Amino acid sequence: MSNGNTILSMVGIEKRYGSVTALQGVDFSLRKGEVMALLGENGAGKSTLVKLLAGLERPDSGTVSIDGQPVRFRSPHQSLNAGIACVTQELSTIGALSVAENICLGGDSKSPIWTTRKLRDRVKPYLEAVGLSDIDSTTPVDQLSIAQRQLVEIARLLSRNARILILDEPTAALSDVEIEKVKAVVKALAREGRSIIYVTHRLGEVFELADRVTIFRNGQSFEPVDVQHLDIGVLIERLLGRRLEQMFPTRGASPSEVVLEIENLLAPGLTTPISLKLRKGEILGLAGHWGSGANAVVRAVAGAAPQYSGTIHLSGDAFSPRSLRDAMKKGIAYCSDDRKRDGIFAVRRIAENLSAPAIDRVTVGGLISARRETELARRLAAFFEIDRGRLGSQAGKLSGGNQQKVALGKWLGIEPCILLVEEPTRGVDVGARAEIYRHLRTLANQGLAIMFASFDNQEILGLSDTIATFFRGRLVRVAPADSIKPETLLRDITHPETSSVGEAA
Repeated sequence: MSNGNTILSMVGIEKRYGSVTALQGVDFSLRKGEVMALLGENGAGKSTLVKLLAGLERPDSGTVSIDGQPVRFRSPHQSLNAGIACVTQELSTIGALSVAENICLGGDSKSPIWTTRKLRDRVKPYLEAVGLSDIDSTTPVDQLSIAQRQLVEIARLLSRNARILILDEPTAALSDVEIEKVKAVVKALAREGRSIIYVTHRLGEVFELADRVTIFRNGQSFEPVDVQHLDIGVLIERLLGRRLEQMFPTRGASPSEVVLEIENLLAPGLTTPISLKLRKGEILGLAGHWGSGANAVVRAVAGAAPQYSGTIHLSGDAFSPRSLRDAMKKGIAYCSDDRKRDGIFAVRRIAENLSAPAIDRVTVGGLISARRETELARRLAAFFEIDRGRLGSQAGKLSGGNQQKVALGKWLGIEPCILLVEEPTRGVDVGARAEIYRHLRTLANQGLAIMFASFDNQEILGLSDTIATFFRGRLVRVAPADSIKPETLLRDITHPETSSVGEAA
């Protein structure tokens, strides 16, 4: 931090939605040149605070001051004019527009006409700052990965030249390599004297980036604490209001017979053929940053991407899925990394979401039986600890953690033999994350074969029985999880030429 001057102050903030109190007597402050970590479980009130600062909502009571002067934002434009820029958790890019157009959209323009060349030149430094210098800025955003779209959001924020920057889960969809780029940007901005509110569920980032931490719980804020006075155990206890004994459950019994065998598979995202085996009761973690090929394997098996060559055997029988429906008919469930787009039906009831994959099991004469739907939904909700009293509520109104539970839990209705998951805890708080890990381990112990791809190395090491590492479209290593050290995993997915690789099936 450059000094102790307070640039932003919020005192006694209250916000209610009908009978629900989202924020109650919240105090929050931010100093010039400071990185303030804003932490709390999903539903604790963090997102509401961000919306107030971004001008998307108005407080019912309390005062907000910038440089000691009271302000009241009635629109996002007023917030931006006051020097506040925000990257929200939900992506706000417009898919049909180019990368350059998205970065410049809504910004001040001194020219009534912008040529493609002018746009390219204007956004070039911002793309370089977030590590996207190799991207053609005329590319439509909907052709980018989730990770790349998130980086475009951050580039747009940098183009606004704001004094107060709000980053809401900026690394949730990024690989370790891409996360390092974001961290470097955050540190550079703080050195320039900009103030940053950093919302994250990745607690390791707190100790690397933040000066202070403000914790929210049940709509209330707690006195900010200097990071140097915290360790990970104390932080988790303050965050949850209780001790979290263990993040990852104990590994189960040894996996049994092979359920899925992949031989010389070549598919979009893979540069060389790969071979893998998945056993009953096993959790196989596929590690690698974006574009490594880890997600490509999951999508090919799920029928979400074509299979160029090679063979896939399911319980000994040749299997070549042409679509998600093909795979689902064979008992293969697939949970993608974008729950908002294709993981849940946000405006439909939770009960409808949970029963959707198994709709043939809740219909009678072509019509949905309310009794059958409710019975199935209650059973699945009970397993994933989703509030059964809210089955009639819209799924989109749940916290991120509970939305992810719905996105995963709905697949149990088809009684799958294999569960494929991309980023199982993306955007999920530490408490819900531990619950999801426990549920996945329980399913594996019951005999379900699970394959998941993740950018989170801690998740790969803690949840997997077997780990497969990928780099630039090729398989680097397959080995038992307890035989792979964190530094070995990191080398495999970043600089495999420095690793000693001995593959084992």
